[in-house]
Amino acid sequence: MMGLYRNGSIRNGSFLDGFQSDYLIGKAKLKAASHKSTSSKLVTALTCLQFAFAIYATLLLFYMSPALDLRTKPDFSWATRIAQQWKQLIVPHTVSHLQETSNNMQVLAEQQPFNISQVCEHETIDFEQKKSDNVKMIKLKRELYDEILEFQSKTFGTETLSELLKMKSRWDLKGPYKPKVTVILNHFKRKTLCSQLDSLLQQTLPFHHVWVLAFGSPNEQSLKRIVDSYNDTRISFISSTYDFKYFGRFQMALQTEGDLVYILDDDMIPGKRMLEILSHVAGTEKYKNSVLGSIGRILPFRQKDFTFPSYRKFGIKEAGLYLPDPAYDILVEKVVQVDFLSSSWFLSSELVKTLFIEDPFTYMTGEDLHLSYLLQKYRGAGSFVLPVDPKDKETWGDSEHRLAYVSETTVIFKDIVQVRDDQWWATLTSGYITQWAAMNPQKIDAFFYAHSIEEVSALAPLLEKFRATVGKKAYIAVSGGRYCPCEDAAAALKWPKSVCKERRFKIFDLGVGTLSRVSDSEVPVVQAVYASVKGLIKMHNPSVVIAVNDIDPSVKKALKMATETSVNESALVLLPRTSVPKVLWMADLRSTALPNWNKMRISISIITQNRVNSLRRLLKSLSEAYYLGDDVPISFNMDSKVDEETIKEVSSFDWPHGTKTLRRRIIQGGLIRAVSESWYPSSDDDYGLLLEDDIEVSPYYYLWIKYVLLAYHYDPQVSLPELSSISLYTPRLVEVVKERPKWNATEFFKKIHPNTPYLHQLPCSWGAVFFPKHWREFYVYMNMRFTEDAKQNPVQIPKSRTNGWQASWKKFLIDMMYLRGYVSLYPNFPNQMSFSTNHMEPGAHIAAKDNVLRHDKHDFEVPLLKDDFRNYLPNAKLPPASKLPSLNLFNQAVSLKGLKAAGAKLGQDVLQCNAGERVVVDQNTGLPSHCAKF
Repeated sequence: MMGLYRNGSIRNGSFLDGFQSDYLIGKAKLKAASHKSTSSKLVTALTCLQFAFAIYATLLLFYMSPALDLRTKPDFSWATRIAQQWKQLIVPHTVSHLQETSNNMQVLAEQQPFNISQVCEHETIDFEQKKSDNVKMIKLKRELYDEILEFQSKTFGTETLSELLKMKSRWDLKGPYKPKVTVILNHFKRKTLCSQLDSLLQQTLPFHHVWVLAFGSPNEQSLKRIVDSYNDTRISFISSTYDFKYFGRFQMALQTEGDLVYILDDDMIPGKRMLEILSHVAGTEKYKNSVLGSIGRILPFRQKDFTFPSYRKFGIKEAGLYLPDPAYDILVEKVVQVDFLSSSWFLSSELVKTLFIEDPFTYMTGEDLHLSYLLQKYRGAGSFVLPVDPKDKETWGDSEHRLAYVSETTVIFKDIVQVRDDQWWATLTSGYITQWAAMNPQKIDAFFYAHSIEEVSALAPLLEKFRATVGKKAYIAVSGGRYCPCEDAAAALKWPKSVCKERRFKIFDLGVGTLSRVSDSEVPVVQAVYASVKGLIKMHNPSVVIAVNDIDPSVKKALKMATETSVNESALVLLPRTSVPKVLWMADLRSTALPNWNKMRISISIITQNRVNSLRRLLKSLSEAYYLGDDVPISFNMDSKVDEETIKEVSSFDWPHGTKTLRRRIIQGGLIRAVSESWYPSSDDDYGLLLEDDIEVSPYYYLWIKYVLLAYHYDPQVSLPELSSISLYTPRLVEVVKERPKWNATEFFKKIHPNTPYLHQLPCSWGAVFFPKHWREFYVYMNMRFTEDAKQNPVQIPKSRTNGWQASWKKFLIDMMYLRGYVSLYPNFPNQMSFSTNHMEPGAHIAAKDNVLRHDKHDFEVPLLKDDFRNYLPNAKLPPASKLPSLNLFNQAVSLKGLKAAGAKLGQDVLQCNAGERVVVDQNTGLPSHCAKF
């Protein structure tokens, strides 16, 4: 049971309990004369009572004698009346004397407190401060300390004590406001209470309350006598037969009504200015959201073998620091941020609550690290050791440092060291930014998160691809506990279970599954996942954070918040489980391209009128493709003569990947307007996929578009401004030559690689994605050059059959690309397998009455790619942009510079430019701006 004793208060209870309690614990000493007088009265009263009962007993024996005839029924009432009279006379008198005696003893006890000198004991320190004579270790420790100070001075700023005291503070000693500081002293066996109380009573800033705690202490009575001896109503004694261990004092701190809390171990005797200094610093804008102390630790740094040593490992620099450390002549003369504080903690009463947001690793030890970890994780609060004046011990938090140093240097049980090593490693892998992490920011490519074992299995192929790719780094975090234990996750990944215990970055157990054991509320899960992942993102700086898209909604919410609030610009990638094996090419992208994963939007624009069966085939192929969980809007563009069946088809079509829009012209516009006006970019990241209804696409078409955009357009290390579109189709003919000869890209490029993608000056009209900036440019160009009579078009490309094309939007796009040196990227797979095909069904051009050309379906209809295209690419990935071969309009190999030179030489653009110059446009409006050399 727990008891609270406040000096000067009056105890309640019966007189007998009070008498026994005071007698047993020696609460007071009675005067000899008073004791003697009281004893005499008590003896007399008891003697009289004994005599009365003796007479009564004699009479009863007489009447019980065999010589007496009891049949006469003698009357005993007279004896009873005598006994009752004696009882009324004697017993109340005796009891009143007992009560009077007890009350006198209690009053005397209150009036005669213990003398401080009689009850105080002091710790014997019969040794000198330990000093190391290991020159190497002194050098290593000093080097590490200097490195930390230099880093912190550049990033956060470090101040001396005098500089701190000059800072503006809410709790300035000379100011109008004085903080209410509750001091909590935790005692078990050490004999330092009197020294602590003496120091606190002499503080330059008076305390508000002092609570002396004795939880399960064998010295409870002696500690209580010490508190009583000070006879100060501000000092209270709180005890319990149960030992609440190290967390009990922080639980008591929750009850304070003060502004600030100062929690001290029994080995800390603060200098007389400590409350003043601590309060002043806590009142500054810079340190108001902090926990302050006098002793702290820097946790281990990573070693050359990428593992982290024990914090108690001797002889190496990476084991961290103990600050201050007199053994190595390290005195804290500038404020230093540490990973956790030891022996004393000064913080606002509000911050104390943070300690209990998560269950600790263990209640047996580690409350110091748990506090600093959770304060940073949930409050963004730092832990700081304050500087001292080396010449003034009144500014020290431990004026007798040898007391604190004993616990630091004594041999600690091996199992306790292991527990604490496991604890700090668990915090580091749950997002705690230690000094090592702050000083050594990491850079990884992918960070995976799995909330269940099934999610681990789903993500495994992509995780392994990242880890197997040279130069790539990827880690996985699991929820842990009842959701996804680390050991089970390791087994699902076919990793040894020991990876969960190794102090090496690979798999992180966030311990989320240990939360909310009673409540099913989503709040603790969201809070824990968000805080942990946010810290891990800050520490490891991943390009992408990857999870499955059907993850628990609360976890998804937490992941979104963690990535969106991060300054690292990590992209959250939520993949459908079936798509994970299809995007292994992610691991081949540069880390600079991956953060742009979600930036692009592919808008599908379908041009249709009266070929409903063709339309159904196209829509079926679109529905069966992989979209990676992206938002993909679709629009249907119908001319005025659209038939009823087509309208019903597009109206009933269900598109789960994005918005669906229907557009119908009032006046028939023809194919040239139907295509060119079907889409206009809404932003620089909006790309238009234009599809006529006789096209069919491969299930992999969207993956190809995404891969190409990320590799060649969204990678800041790649410069390919000439790229204006991505073709899904591979041609079998040289389209612009009058004879239209057959052409095979696989055969043409076999000396480079038979299946290399290539750049071509010819835009594709049978399935292609057009870039927003170039499409705006095309709109303006077509507006300036459009004419119903093809012969009036001033652009005449030498030897090109496009010069005679009429009513063709593609003709104007070819002209612009030729004049300005733009290209499209084409796929190149065996047998011209492509991501789209043209079924050559009758329409505006094919089989039209005025079209004299005859089309062999075999020359245009190509097979669709039905398996992973990575299998065909050079080295199973897209080649570098600099290695892409380029062709001119006539399928001849020409460099990009050569293409621009040919357009400039023709000199038929909308602006008249000099030789060696080409037109430059405003990419926001597409309007021609000026001429410039290329």
